[in-house]
Amino acid sequence: MEKKTILFVVLSALIFIGFYLLQSYLYPPQNPETVQDAPALSSPNAVTDEIVIPSGPDMFVAEEFPAEESGVQGRAAEEQAEEQIVVIETDLIRVTFTNAGGDMVSYQLLKHNDKGENVEMVLGGSAEPRAFTIAFGDRNAAPVKSLFRVNRPSPLVVEFSRDFPVSGGGAFTLTKRYDFRPDEYMFGLTVSLDSASPIPLNINGAAYTLGFGPQIGPRFTKLDNRYEYRHNYVFSNNKRRQIKADELIDSRFTWAGIAGKYFAAMVVPDNTLYQLSFSSKAEDGLPDASRFYMVRPALSNARTSDTYHFYLGPKNQENLGKYDTGINSFGIRDLQFIKASNTSGFLSPLENLLKLLLQFFYRLIPNYGVAIILLTLLVKIVLFPLTKKSSEASIKMQALAPKIKELQTKYKDNPAKLNAEMGALYKKEGHNPMSGCLPLLIQMPLLFAMYNLFNTHFDLRGALFIPQWIPDLSLPEAIWTFGSSLPLLGWNSLRLLPFIYLGSQLLYGLVTRTPEQQGNSSMAMMMYVMPIMFFFILYDVPSGLLVFWIFSNLFTLIQQVALNRILAKKRAAAALEEPEPVIAPRRKKKR
Repeated sequence: MEKKTILFVVLSALIFIGFYLLQSYLYPPQNPETVQDAPALSSPNAVTDEIVIPSGPDMFVAEEFPAEESGVQGRAAEEQAEEQIVVIETDLIRVTFTNAGGDMVSYQLLKHNDKGENVEMVLGGSAEPRAFTIAFGDRNAAPVKSLFRVNRPSPLVVEFSRDFPVSGGGAFTLTKRYDFRPDEYMFGLTVSLDSASPIPLNINGAAYTLGFGPQIGPRFTKLDNRYEYRHNYVFSNNKRRQIKADELIDSRFTWAGIAGKYFAAMVVPDNTLYQLSFSSKAEDGLPDASRFYMVRPALSNARTSDTYHFYLGPKNQENLGKYDTGINSFGIRDLQFIKASNTSGFLSPLENLLKLLLQFFYRLIPNYGVAIILLTLLVKIVLFPLTKKSSEASIKMQALAPKIKELQTKYKDNPAKLNAEMGALYKKEGHNPMSGCLPLLIQMPLLFAMYNLFNTHFDLRGALFIPQWIPDLSLPEAIWTFGSSLPLLGWNSLRLLPFIYLGSQLLYGLVTRTPEQQGNSSMAMMMYVMPIMFFFILYDVPSGLLVFWIFSNLFTLIQQVALNRILAKKRAAAALEEPEPVIAPRRKKKR
């Protein structure tokens, strides 16, 4: 193999690795914050029977009514004596609430599976998770966890309310109303504060904080930022921006939320100017958390009602797209939710095109493993002219190799003269040394887009390819699971696809190498070291990704064998057409 080709392949591998290192830099895993954080949403220390707020010109002291206080309606006080669990279920979700704070403790996706159970979108650690908490004040205030009254206006609506007296007289009622709809992963949450007269609610510049956390599901072993991650996003001015855990957003936005590889939790606020922040502070049993806080500015009205719309569900076109088109029961449109699922930056248009083609093949043959193979075949056919041009250039370089070596020997002590003679040789032979690399470079963005598609496409989650072997194309397959992880390697299962990949890569090298390449140390590295290196890199990747790589190697091998035969016939035909050299007759010597 010519040195420039070897150099290109090595550089391609470095670019491949660098692409994901750069991705990790641009989308870093969220580390625990160094700033002071709010109390954990499920921390026992957050429970309080009394909310004390510093008094002042624009502040007040609010104490929760004791259950036995005569000024409170007797029946309402009795209803607060015990904790109540409320369950709301549709065809898509099962949601569980507690009237302790009116918080959500479970949100299960009934259509999506996580290791034999429904995907849980409100993921907790050692303690019970508490999502959609209310805390009077900013994000550092403790959430209210006292018992609320429960009202069920309809099977898909629940209201939690509690009265709070104000020092100096008066009181207000806090109500949390959850409104669900059939066939929707979105629901409405309305937070209302009612009083007989205006009451200033200002604690450190905030009225209350609505908190979500501590984590979205499904459960994960680790967040490696490639095969599972949590990213914080804010969408405003028609642009999606990733937000760090300690960054404060105090401008208006269309939506914000936390996105994993396949699922997302997003909030669409009303027109109030909320202050938004995220948190990744760990808690017991949950080393990686993902929370967000919506801080409501101070208010002084007799009645205030804030409405939020939350989406907790899959990150796919079918469900996200309905909030762009307006085909939903809330009448919401033009949110551009689908941008929460775009993960490949400037390659997104190319990835979307490949996704459409993948879905087309799936409609023809309803098996995503087969669809991946057909898409890989189509891409190889489309790229065949570039592959052919690259092979022709490689063969041309092999033909010029003796002349190039002769020049290198002749001008080894004169680099300037060597470069000039090499240029003259290429010009005379009509060959551009970069013509073999450029076709391969053009293919690189397409390969990256396909890699990202097969690694993150939602429809591959739970997609069966081969029963008993590859039941889920979004996960690594396994033919044998170890009792514990192997030392150094960290493997917990024996996988067959990585070995098939390694075999296909080595077979390609053996079949396509030329006689000149045998005994070449650089070629030996390319044939053995690089495939083995990628074997370890790709060992734990999703099955769909390895199916793509394996069949890409096989189709490339078939193409290369066919090309070698075609080019060999061309060389033989050209040799026949060349005129035989004329040999002058020898003159007879005169005696």
